[in-house]
Amino acid sequence: MKKFPIRKRFRLIIPKYPALNIYSRIAISTTALGPICIATMVGRMKDWDAEVIDENNYRKFGPKKQDGQPDHDTLQAIRPADVAGFYGGLTSTVPRLYKLAKLYKQKGVVTIAGGQHFVESNIREALENSIDFVVIGEGEITIRELLNTLQQGEDLKNVAGIAFLNSNGNLVKTEDRQKITDFDSLPLPDFNLLRYSKMKLYPINWTRGCGMDCEFCTVKGRPRSSSPERVVEQIASLLEGHHARHFFIVDDLFGNKRADTLKLCDLLANYQKAVGVRLDITVQIRLDRAKDRELLRAMRKAGINTVCIGFESPISEELEAMNKKIKPEEMLKLTKLYHQAGFLVHGMFIFGYPLPKGVEVKMSLKERIKRFRKFIRQGKIDTLQVLLPVPIPGTGLTKRLNQDNRIFPLDYIGWKYYDGNFPLFVPDEPLTAEDMQTALKKIMGRFYRFRYIFAIARNILIFPAMMLTLWNIKFGWRKWYRHWRNDLIRFGGWIIIRRWKANFSKDPFSENLIKAKQSLQK
Repeated sequence: MKKFPIRKRFRLIIPKYPALNIYSRIAISTTALGPICIATMVGRMKDWDAEVIDENNYRKFGPKKQDGQPDHDTLQAIRPADVAGFYGGLTSTVPRLYKLAKLYKQKGVVTIAGGQHFVESNIREALENSIDFVVIGEGEITIRELLNTLQQGEDLKNVAGIAFLNSNGNLVKTEDRQKITDFDSLPLPDFNLLRYSKMKLYPINWTRGCGMDCEFCTVKGRPRSSSPERVVEQIASLLEGHHARHFFIVDDLFGNKRADTLKLCDLLANYQKAVGVRLDITVQIRLDRAKDRELLRAMRKAGINTVCIGFESPISEELEAMNKKIKPEEMLKLTKLYHQAGFLVHGMFIFGYPLPKGVEVKMSLKERIKRFRKFIRQGKIDTLQVLLPVPIPGTGLTKRLNQDNRIFPLDYIGWKYYDGNFPLFVPDEPLTAEDMQTALKKIMGRFYRFRYIFAIARNILIFPAMMLTLWNIKFGWRKWYRHWRNDLIRFGGWIIIRRWKANFSKDPFSENLIKAKQSLQK
């Protein structure tokens, strides 16, 4: 058992993405909320210091190696950590996580990992890759009990919600940790603990869990929420302490509890009016909430400008397989309602979702791409995210694909490719794995294009004349801003895709894919 000094330091690391992707543009100006919450709990413990290092948002004064990566040797030399935590919320970052864990473990540091990746067999995988303890489920209470138990040298089996290897190398999983229900009793997330980063978009949590039970998603269980007052308290704290203006409410289903949502929107509107500041808030919301005109009006007054919507697919059979009880035609009508209410719409899609046995869509690659492009165009989607299906550990989709022996072996297609940009399993006929990636490039490549640089210039030139000729300045501004913003993002997206393609040409994925397909045929 490690002997700790009187004053101890806990460093929680968010590993860098393995490659440039669609999230990269946002990642450099925000961070994951979970690690901040965990570090905040540790920072409140007696004789413990805590800090968070986000490798995706790592900037000024942060020690770096020649390749631009964070220099953890120097970090450990100038601010030695006694315990290092690692965030495994994104499966694609796990190889980097294990590499960092090995570095810290070799320096005698206790290593702890948590996040949605660590389920089922992945728990043992982590413990065999330089991780001392895996925290299973929500970690705010668990981390404090675990650190206290380690410090006192007591029996680790008394700490609920953890896994570790005993002296014989056997896996020990303690009893399940009860899910947190009283969020108001927890301290507000302390973003001062985030070092060497520059924040623009601040994540806010209101509700955990989701009752939709989507086959491909890891967020499950009855929704549990804090009070609307707590959400406003978080936002007010960040506005006052960090001059924050831009917020992302990370809940999967904003507006799930209508009465509480209306109350929250009213509180936010009154708060902004009282302090004389207008906030910019983004939420994830169900498409069918567009039918609630009162809710939409309240959201706009509250400063909610952007809605992220999981359309998933414009193909009816695929929507049915995903448990989405809606038709593409209705989706377009509801999207129009969001636009009419003044919202920007960020569309999230999955291309080539694998259908269950007995359900077939005999559609060519060309026709599928055409369907996606047509829907995106008709829906006037402002910003776009199209990903390939990812068999995330622990989901129903992964179980189904494993039963059919369709997932490519990790020996060839490893965790680093699990970011939605690579084919990870044998797709439904007549598609091939290569077709899946081709489709992704064509759909995203049509939406994010170089030509939007000319649209940006045009919008700048016409702005003065347009504003002078409009009788409704506010309406004119919103219309102009929407076009200027979208064109700017689309040109920026073209740059990211161009760089991604350049990196992909140097990656051995194509060769590994051939080997992976051959291994499944044996």
